[in-house]
Amino acid sequence: MNVAALPYAYGGPALRGVIRATPEDFFVDEDLGFALDGAGEHVFVRVEKRGANTDWVARELAKFAGLRPDAVSYSGIKDRHAVTRQTFSLHLPGKADPRWEECRSDEFRIIDVARHGRKLKRGAHKRNRFKIIIRDVQGDLARANGIFSSIAAHGVPNYFGEQRFGRDSAKVDRALAMFAGKRVQRHERSLLLSAARSHIFNSILAERVANGRWNAPLDGDVWMLDGTHSIFGPEPISAELSDRCARGDISPTGALWGAGTLRGEGAVAEIEQRAADENAALASGLVAAGLNQERRSLVLRMAECVLEWPEPNVLSLSFNLSSGSYATVVIREICEV
Repeated sequence: MNVAALPYAYGGPALRGVIRATPEDFFVDEDLGFALDGAGEHVFVRVEKRGANTDWVARELAKFAGLRPDAVSYSGIKDRHAVTRQTFSLHLPGKADPRWEECRSDEFRIIDVARHGRKLKRGAHKRNRFKIIIRDVQGDLARANGIFSSIAAHGVPNYFGEQRFGRDSAKVDRALAMFAGKRVQRHERSLLLSAARSHIFNSILAERVANGRWNAPLDGDVWMLDGTHSIFGPEPISAELSDRCARGDISPTGALWGAGTLRGEGAVAEIEQRAADENAALASGLVAAGLNQERRSLVLRMAECVLEWPEPNVLSLSFNLSSGSYATVVIREICEV
């Protein structure tokens, strides 16, 4: 899926520029959102990495601690072409901590170490803090400021970013081959199922962005409470629902495809079923793989949003995003990079 070709919420980017000129221009700081208890079988290692793959860092930590790779876990994969801070957990029951001060690498450094009673599971962190520098910026600066103000107030379409699909949507093509019978490794299977599901979701969201109903009530909507994964509905559109949506208390959702009956009704169900029918091989493959229908918010909202111009033609964007969302879908609304 070419994410760049998906409909925009605010009329298209006002700027053009260069992103990731250096890894330091794309900074991500993971916030677990919970305190460590200081004791237990798991060692939580907070790392700052530069230009390094998350899985590679996990394997390096396992090697240093004398563990199998599957004894190391992390909450989310962070960008390689960036400077990122994130936490890894290592299962060390009844074992003393390694001499972490001796763990050195040109690609990462250890910031902090603490014990905790439970392992770090995928998607367990609460949010990511981004600071992104875009250089050689050209375009309509006043309009860009206006778009950013709208984004801060109303959010952006919660598309899955290009990272989910690989170069030229390669993962979607491999998912189709897998559903047609090609054998893949277990780890790759999970990635391909996610890419297939994300492709259908983006198709659903794209139609709602195109008709201007991605962040407004539509007949048959299922709603998600802000900051949670709790959903309710569908129920008739009312002034109260419309007001809660406008305030950001609730957001409409779209289908993450799988087996079972669509929860949405009316116009929402028609859009979602149409996206599945247009991607029938992906939809049937997801059902056959045993995935069940789930929901994802159509709206991605930011917190602590700051736009600055530290130098001429240099744009700095800072914001917080909940886990599972993509900074690139925020950037695309403002600047073509």
